[in-house]
Amino acid sequence: MRFRHAPEIWTGHPTLAAGVLVVDGVSDRAAAGDAVARHLGTARALLDAGPASALPQLQAWRRTFAAMGLKPTQYRCAAESLLRRLGKDGDLPRIHPLVDLCNAASAAAAIPVAALDRDRVKGDLEVRRAHGDEAYTAFGGEIERPAPGEVIFADEAGHAHARRWTYKQSGTSIVRPETRDVLIVSEALHPGAAADVEALLTALADDLAAAWPGVTPRLTMLTSERPAVELAG
Repeated sequence: MRFRHAPEIWTGHPTLAAGVLVVDGVSDRAAAGDAVARHLGTARALLDAGPASALPQLQAWRRTFAAMGLKPTQYRCAAESLLRRLGKDGDLPRIHPLVDLCNAASAAAAIPVAALDRDRVKGDLEVRRAHGDEAYTAFGGEIERPAPGEVIFADEAGHAHARRWTYKQSGTSIVRPETRDVLIVSEALHPGAAADVEALLTALADDLAAAWPGVTPRLTMLTSERPAVELAG
């Protein structure tokens, strides 16, 4: 089982920086609250300094969404959506300790972070353009068909585990109470993105190891020369 970006993604987005954490043996019981609070404090400081839309991390995604034919104010990358919700509500909802930690770290860095239950991914997972016959399951259970050419996270069974690249994950592989093995993906496009993604995932790996004793996250940075990572098997 592998995770990779298709060659066309690297070619079309030469500033892309991507990294993954492979995490085995988590549970829905963990003391992640202090780390979540720390990251949310950093995120609030970002918002106090100015509008989230002015951050270079989010401007880069806005330009990319616009180039894909998406209205950046209608479809926002996941990190911008989190920051907007934090600014509006003063907090983020608590869902699962791992999801809460990933969301808080994403908001603090203004960089998208996805967390997927690996047991619900069939075969290899690839970030690529949709063919048009893939199935995306919304959180409410509705089935959608991504348009041909849309950037998705696709597995070998034709499931789209994310739509519009970093816009929204699928309900198929969200982290649940019974989730044990997880793939965490972070991607950015701004100047200096590689160092920022690696710093984000390194900090997140430390937080995960502290919250789940005995868990050892494995970090891999991906490049066009090294575009894939083995997840299991």
